[in-house]
Amino acid sequence: MSTFKAPKGTYDLIPPDSAKYLAVREAIAAPLRNSGYGYIETPGFENVELFARGVGESTDIVTKEMYAFETKGGDKLALRPEGTASVLRAALEANLHKAGNLPVKLWYSGSYYRYERPQKGRYRHFSQVGAEAIGAEDPALDAELLILADQAYRSLGLSNFRILLNSLGDQECRPVYRSALQEFLRGLDLDEDTLRRAEINPLRVLDDKRESVQKQLGDAPLLRDYLCDACKAYHEEVRELITAAGVSFEDDPKLVRGLDYYTRTTFEFVHDGLGSQSAVGGGGRYDGLSEMIGGPALPSVGWALGVDRTVLALEAEGVELELPATTSVFAVPLGEEARRVLFAKVTELRKNGIAADFSYGAKGLKGAMKNANRSGARYTVVAGERDLAEGVVQLKDMESGEQTAVGVNEIVAELEARLG
Repeated sequence: MSTFKAPKGTYDLIPPDSAKYLAVREAIAAPLRNSGYGYIETPGFENVELFARGVGESTDIVTKEMYAFETKGGDKLALRPEGTASVLRAALEANLHKAGNLPVKLWYSGSYYRYERPQKGRYRHFSQVGAEAIGAEDPALDAELLILADQAYRSLGLSNFRILLNSLGDQECRPVYRSALQEFLRGLDLDEDTLRRAEINPLRVLDDKRESVQKQLGDAPLLRDYLCDACKAYHEEVRELITAAGVSFEDDPKLVRGLDYYTRTTFEFVHDGLGSQSAVGGGGRYDGLSEMIGGPALPSVGWALGVDRTVLALEAEGVELELPATTSVFAVPLGEEARRVLFAKVTELRKNGIAADFSYGAKGLKGAMKNANRSGARYTVVAGERDLAEGVVQLKDMESGEQTAVGVNEIVAELEARLG
């Protein structure tokens, strides 16, 4: 038993469950790679001000959940709590927006960190796959990202998820709504922290999950009633495009999301099989974020989908992923000469793209065959001194139990033919 355990609110990914997480990441990334999105990877920590400015100083993420620290050199850093601000920072730093091909389309996968009360589906360390399209204001781009996320989930076999959709307006119409909402909130029975938040960013109060707050918001003014003509037209085109693509959604006039940078299109993917932590992903348009962090005006849109939450959604629906076998062939040598010969054959199989493993540690036949069974291999190759003297190895089909002698020099070709 180890002296140490994983920190509270974190988890280890270990085989065989880790294969599901890899498959989910691959499924989410596949449609992005097929749609012009290039891979980007950013550091696990950034200047704390990047998130304070970008995510928003009034958000729970910045005020309560961010892992912030000061280095020995005096730099104030934070473990990244989300991906968009980091990706946009990296794109600006590398001047990707000046390459002349907008939007800059990027996807990423990584770990993120938030200090919050651990519970099922909510961890202090979690994994996401995200996508950002930077530098273009086009309803088709918003629709593209919604369609690609829907495609990714359906490719995994998920069917019981819902897409919630809303518009948060822009710099023209949102200030009018903001004032109306603040006036409404001032008349409610709210605690001091919530009232202070209402003065900084009243939309965040709509996202408060506490029942004591939610039951007072029934008559709150809705942003859709304050949208300017341009935002109404933009939102309607997004709705029409995804509808034409066969993507179902639900209009949710109270959907806000937990970050300050969203404008216009905002959406969330929810799965009712996950209980209170029903969101599996979300995103939206963030046309002013570049300017917030010191860059030029770059209207952008993106999303992040939770790998952990998606795995839980698959389990809730009873979806079993078809995972590739980790081992197709297992080699069992009996004697030193057989170890040399079969190790060379295993190396050759791997070079030819066949998943192969080897019985290490000089085990006897019984122990080695137990390892072969545990590996899940379809075929086992066994060889001893007598087999090699005859120029053959024994090939055993682990499903049927049939065993045949195959020439040493023909075994690789035989296995390639059998495994397709």
